Amino acid sequence: MSAQPVLTGLLGGSFNPAHGGHRRITLFAMQALGLEETWWLVSPGNPLKPQAGMAPLEARLLSARQQARRARIVPTTIERELGTRYTVDTLAKLVRRYPKRRFVWLMGADNLSQFHRWKDWRRIARTMPIAVIARPGYDGPAMTSPAMAWLRRHIVPAAGFRKRGQWSAPALVLLRFDPDHRSATAIRRAHAGWAEDTLGKDRDKDCRALVRDRLTFRKLSSREQA
Repeated sequence: MSAQPVLTGLLGGSFNPAHGGHRRITLFAMQALGLEETWWLVSPGNPLKPQAGMAPLEARLLSARQQARRARIVPTTIERELGTRYTVDTLAKLVRRYPKRRFVWLMGADNLSQFHRWKDWRRIARTMPIAVIARPGYDGPAMTSPAMAWLRRHIVPAAGFRKRGQWSAPALVLLRFDPDHRSATAIRRAHAGWAEDTLGKDRDKDCRALVRDRLTFRKLSSREQA
């Protein structure tokens, strides 16, 4: 009898920095969908976001690792190794590279509101199921977005995702829970030197272990930029 595939969530972002809100929505989605693990894809660079103010990749990975402690969350910079810049290419390569896993793409309602601007967004939807997590202030634009007009016919309940044999794409599940107002933007405004503090704090520990990607086992250079 073949082993059941590992149900794995994928949450992409700059994580500039990672914070408790990322952790909270991830754990909520994992419980709602019956996921065994989630990978945080710490992006080398987001084509839809300006690079000004983007902390070094190492600092962002370390901040994600701090937030993922004692949880089935694996922060990774695997996109750097895959050589991909766009989500559609990243997901296609992950599906081929990890055939024993079943993936679901996790994103906030703020991303759904602009999903139609992503490269080959319909192909993303056909590659794996998508779970959208409500985010304060974005639900209205998300529900009336061009992408939602196409995805609406593919909405399924969360219970359907928990049945291993019924995962198919396109499929969209909408997840709602108590809003979390934390944001990376607010953290950067309140603490402009967070990246330097993160790197300096972890330099006092075993830095060789800290900068190694736990999924790819590759190390980041000391000050690698986005």
